[in-house]
Amino acid sequence: MSQHFQVLVIGGGTAGIMVSSMLKRKKSDLQIAIIEPAETHYYQPAWTLVGANTYNFEKTGRPMASLIPNGVSWIKEFAETFDPENNKVVTKNGTEFTYDYLVVVPGLKIAPELVEGLKDAMDKGVVCSNYTNPKHTWETLKNFKGGTALFTQPTTPIKCGGAPQKIMYLAEEHFSKAGVRDKTDVVFALPSGSIFGVKIIADTLMEVVDKKDINVRFFHKLVKVDADKKIAWYEIDKDLTAGGCVTIADGDEASLDRDIQYNYKDVKVTREGERYGIHFDMMHLAPPQQAPDFIRNSPLAAETGWISVDSKTMQHTKYSNIFSFGDASNLPTSKTGAAIRKQVPVAVANILKLIDSKSLSTKEYDGYTSCPLVTGYGKMVLAEFDYKKNFKPDPKLKQFPMLLNDSSKEHWRLWMLKKYGLPYLYWNKMMKGIEV
Repeated sequence: MSQHFQVLVIGGGTAGIMVSSMLKRKKSDLQIAIIEPAETHYYQPAWTLVGANTYNFEKTGRPMASLIPNGVSWIKEFAETFDPENNKVVTKNGTEFTYDYLVVVPGLKIAPELVEGLKDAMDKGVVCSNYTNPKHTWETLKNFKGGTALFTQPTTPIKCGGAPQKIMYLAEEHFSKAGVRDKTDVVFALPSGSIFGVKIIADTLMEVVDKKDINVRFFHKLVKVDADKKIAWYEIDKDLTAGGCVTIADGDEASLDRDIQYNYKDVKVTREGERYGIHFDMMHLAPPQQAPDFIRNSPLAAETGWISVDSKTMQHTKYSNIFSFGDASNLPTSKTGAAIRKQVPVAVANILKLIDSKSLSTKEYDGYTSCPLVTGYGKMVLAEFDYKKNFKPDPKLKQFPMLLNDSSKEHWRLWMLKKYGLPYLYWNKMMKGIEV
């Protein structure tokens, strides 16, 4: 015997709670249920600050029960299979639920197994990640006594594309305060050819890199982590037929490929065939990430494994009564809470219009997202942009007291927004279904 709801929501993360709250706020008689097994809901954007010892980890979590909106049923189970032809979802326990409308927002899965050796290395010794255990990140930074501090990220999409470099800027400042900076090389190895996808922001970040004397290595695809020997192995994702040495100067820095090396530091690198192994004394990384298995193996997924939706309406490309957004969707924008903040009102408007008149609303999502790029203790840049990678400051954020006109430059007021303003906005507005 299956239970029926008008709207069934998969996932109790940022997207799931916000969409349920907003739907309930706008149409109080809707029968809504959230399928979510977790007991605790985390405000993950603060984990960068936890990793740098400037935010209390305990304050980032709240009981899931305190966030489920009044009148919304909480099904404490794992969703497992989708039967969209029959408007049905089955949980791991075998419970069946049917729906008029389905909102699939389960977030994503951390997938260290996609890089050889990473599963065994994660969150142990000198390998740390704010994505999984920010408290261990702080222990690692605190215990670091100098050498090569390597910061890196994978080729997969990740939650908040800027997060792998935020902790690097904070760590560099901590090393200075701790008196170990002068015997430290800070290296940032990343798979793309630019430090950030929006030029005005990339220019600001390269100034930060210059100021902090950081070696950036572009086109570096992480393929293996050897935790025992403390080596991160990379393949270079760039056409190297032009000759010239790639990542090792071998005594002649003039031979380096400048597109790959910026502000070269002579850290120890071992070469084996086409692989380059950067030796590290500590490493922080964003692990590879992908859609959860039950999504990738479902009829809702695109070839990439992410849920296939229309980029403007959030409606599924095949099933008109299914919506998805946030981290699990294939929306071509950054996977951030700021994106969800703008996606939810569009999805809600469309679902309510469909219930009301079997048509979509005129509201469309333009790809807006933002990445609060912390560049030091008390400093931040706010990267806000749309699908076209245009820099696009949100006028609503300007309503915060003291906010400034140019968020593309470092400023202490933006740090205050990150540390105090955004968590307040999250818990008191977004989680309550208030459009912000």
